[in-house]
Amino acid sequence: MSEDRGSRFVSRTRRDVVLGGVAAAATALLPDVPVAAASAPPSTTGTVHWAYKHAGGTRIRLFLWRKQASGVPAAGTILFVHGSSMASTPVFDLQVPGQPQYSVMDWFARLGYDTWCVDMEGYGRSDKHRPINADVATGADDIAATAEYIQELTGTRQFLLYGISSGSLRAALFAQRHPEQVARLALDAFVWTGEGSVTLAKRRQRLAEYMASNRRKISRDHIRSIFTRDHAGSADPVVVEAFADAILALDSEVPTGTYVDMSRNLPLCDPERITASTLILRGQYDKIAAFEDLTNFFSRLPNPDKQLIVLPGIAHSSLQEKNHRNVYSALHAFYSQPAPVYRG
Repeated sequence: MSEDRGSRFVSRTRRDVVLGGVAAAATALLPDVPVAAASAPPSTTGTVHWAYKHAGGTRIRLFLWRKQASGVPAAGTILFVHGSSMASTPVFDLQVPGQPQYSVMDWFARLGYDTWCVDMEGYGRSDKHRPINADVATGADDIAATAEYIQELTGTRQFLLYGISSGSLRAALFAQRHPEQVARLALDAFVWTGEGSVTLAKRRQRLAEYMASNRRKISRDHIRSIFTRDHAGSADPVVVEAFADAILALDSEVPTGTYVDMSRNLPLCDPERITASTLILRGQYDKIAAFEDLTNFFSRLPNPDKQLIVLPGIAHSSLQEKNHRNVYSALHAFYSQPAPVYRG
């Protein structure tokens, strides 16, 4: 796509990587895919895109990754939003040898969804040159730039939005700011006020360190700790190592802004101003958000089309854990749910 220098958000597209289908044995992992039982799952195609936003007198380039499958009915457009310690593709398109089900983008693409993810400013392949800590509000701006790009490219007017950890805060703030662009909102590992959060209480002990710098180092041990700090055993070690490999191939340090926000500035969004149909997912062992904090947020959401689901055997990083299929099932049921015929 050619560059439109007169618009606020400038769009480009570059076809990049084409990924074939997985082995026929993976068909059993995809019971809802509309293909013949004897055939292999539909192949998925991945393409690189770039969106641009203008902020602070400069233009920032954002990396977007899109995955689709051919030959399946269209089901909607999903935009996935990542968390604090990694870029987008390790979370949403993780490729584990012999375990193709860990790419949530592949899984939903085969169900007919047009799937997208974006590296927030300061992460992965997106620009990192501005001297900012890339807080939650900055991430909501990035979602806005991404949404405008996708709308210009595809004509999509409303999104099925999914955010995990601080990505759920970014997604919620975007939904609050742009309610007309969100059809359904899924918040995973979400936190509202932070009251009762074991993880955030520990993180506050290092708040001065996070506030002193715009970026923080990440390591393999840090990534492993995501799967051990709440409840050991919820993730396959092979998957954890593949996850760490993918993250560290893109970043050795990440912004501090979301850590500062979650330790000092909560709440960041107002549930009474989030009008989209909303799903809140909480892992049984996740210590980021206390259950009462979530139920207080949930009770204030004005749209009666809302759900709160506790995911058994799951800690914080749900998509990389053994019970990740529970997340997929809950999301698919929510995203494919018909609109109410009667509202009263």
